Amino acid sequence: MIQTLMKNWWLLALVGILDLIYSAVNVFMQDANGSLTFRTRVLKSTMLFLGEVALAAGVCTIVAGLWRSTQGKSWLLVLNGLALTALGLTLNGIFGFRISLRTIALMIILMAISIGSFNFVIARTLRHSHHVADGWFFSIAGAGSLAFALPFLALAFHWIKLGPGSHQDLLWFGSYFAFTAICMLAIAFRLHGLDRSQPAQWEALAPLKP
Repeated sequence: MIQTLMKNWWLLALVGILDLIYSAVNVFMQDANGSLTFRTRVLKSTMLFLGEVALAAGVCTIVAGLWRSTQGKSWLLVLNGLALTALGLTLNGIFGFRISLRTIALMIILMAISIGSFNFVIARTLRHSHHVADGWFFSIAGAGSLAFALPFLALAFHWIKLGPGSHQDLLWFGSYFAFTAICMLAIAFRLHGLDRSQPAQWEALAPLKP
């Protein structure tokens, strides 16, 4: 799995860039001003754009987990990509435009849990190969991703009350995707660095079962 991701590091970097765009657009929408008609038009067009970005990021994530490998597939990464693709299709209106906050929150919970578990698997692999510092970094990233699942669980079941017109949900979405973008970019460039510095070591590394 590690070898597969090293070869596909640029796909993970692309996912990180797309996540960063998704985050920035959510923050922009949270601060958008104007009349109700203007905000409604902007919201619809922005949702379609976010759907396209999420769909592209989801496809890239799935490809990164599967491409160029027969035995090193990362099913946790594929699961994350499938959830992200489902979010993209939902925002594009394939299931209609009446989207509940619970639906989107549950998709993000699935993304947070899958990418958090994925980080823990990488951390364990790196610790076994004596990259202790990198292992700790990925462990912290995994814990942070799992921690993000909790507020979205609260949003899904209305344990956190949102005031009318506050759009605090957009701020939560923007925060999560900003965190994911940082993690994806860090994973991509760190794995690329390991591949360039010690390729022989990873070729000899025994596969670890998640």
